[in-house]
Amino acid sequence: MAETIKTKVLIIGAGTGGYVAGIRCGQLGLDTILVDGGDGLGGTCLNVGCIPSKAIIHAASKFETVSKAAAGGTLGITAAKPAIDLSQTVAWKDGIVKKLNNGVAALLKKSKVKVIKGWAEFSDAKTCTVKTADGDITISAEHVILATGSEPVELPFLKFGGDVISSTEALSLPAVPKKLVVVGGGYIGLELGIAFRKLGAEVAIVEMADRLLPLYDKALTDPVAKWLEKHGVELHLGARAGSFEKGQLNVTTKDGAAIQLKADKVLVTVGRRPRTRGWGLENMGVAMAGPFVKIDDRCATSMKNVWAVGDLTGEPMLAHKGSAQGEVVAEIIAGHDRRFDPVTIAAVCFTEPEIVSAGLGPLDVEGRDDVITAVFPLAAIGRALALEAGDDGGFVRVLASKSDHRLLGLQAVGQHVSELSNSFAQMLEMGAVLEDVAGTIHVHPTMGEAFHEASLRALGHAIHI
Repeated sequence: MAETIKTKVLIIGAGTGGYVAGIRCGQLGLDTILVDGGDGLGGTCLNVGCIPSKAIIHAASKFETVSKAAAGGTLGITAAKPAIDLSQTVAWKDGIVKKLNNGVAALLKKSKVKVIKGWAEFSDAKTCTVKTADGDITISAEHVILATGSEPVELPFLKFGGDVISSTEALSLPAVPKKLVVVGGGYIGLELGIAFRKLGAEVAIVEMADRLLPLYDKALTDPVAKWLEKHGVELHLGARAGSFEKGQLNVTTKDGAAIQLKADKVLVTVGRRPRTRGWGLENMGVAMAGPFVKIDDRCATSMKNVWAVGDLTGEPMLAHKGSAQGEVVAEIIAGHDRRFDPVTIAAVCFTEPEIVSAGLGPLDVEGRDDVITAVFPLAAIGRALALEAGDDGGFVRVLASKSDHRLLGLQAVGQHVSELSNSFAQMLEMGAVLEDVAGTIHVHPTMGEAFHEASLRALGHAIHI
């Protein structure tokens, strides 16, 4: 039976942008409906992205540790040769996802947000029909927040299905593939490729660019490339993938040679695109910026009282960006004066080793003579050595203005450096100068001491180098 509902705020998409916007709207006393038509509460990140991938990466690292212990011992620890039942690992991962799903549901309920499960289609900017299991519901709203997220890009000659998989399927495989070929050397492909190598798969990576993670400078990516080489991951750089037939992926190498790579599974990770199709965006009259919905610094679209957050609005396509935008929009609707204008949005690659980047990097300041750059190696940090994290070429790098010592950018590569990302973002957001970092007593022994020492080095007086 058809039903019609009116509401103050209608949110489309229950990912990190949408559900956070919903909770904040509820906290502010706004009558709010959240339509969840995608992966479930928490969206891509919680269900088939950030959280499950980090769970699999963690399990893979545990397996690798035991494998080392079995292959002659490590840190004085020996063990029998381990085995992996990936179906049990996946079940454990699914348990984490379910727990978080339930947590989000409870928070939305506490905030009095009405959640409707179904796929929405807009007939105009403020009206949509949601197809649910119990029939159609028409919703009209004073404010609409679009938070539909993104989806994996599919190659026309490597369509998803069967043994050609996206990251979604990779996170739920019943067994470790003997041979895995990853098409795309960005962060998603590398994170999963490295995890499956740790789990025992033979892994090959095919990347069109001449090097891995081309958005980062070579110094940051070199430790990752060395790990791949050391662990026998086959790299085909400057290469183009073709069709997949009879268990073999056709590849054109950098030199133009045609080769075939055997594969039990082909993981395609060539990027993500905003989810703009299938829900009536074309009927809403909002302006676009290329493939993305165009917004201003209030996350407002060109249509009055229609807002957009998260991956739908452009790069960086990161969960924490969407969450921050969702909070801003909720507060604006409630009458607060807010803008989305961060100094930086830090990004992390959970590769081996990890990479963190916030603010400007060397490629952004190339040719400038008004910038101080200082690097401090993790090999000189006691905590890093105690965690076996000091021998992979890792470092922390600081970029600052010569004139006033204002921090411009911060990067790190090494095991466990993802935990430095919030400190990096905080210092940049507060407009810190090198002396602020140098004058902060950093706890010993921690990885964060490398940030302190890099700042001291930029000032010309590092202690431990």
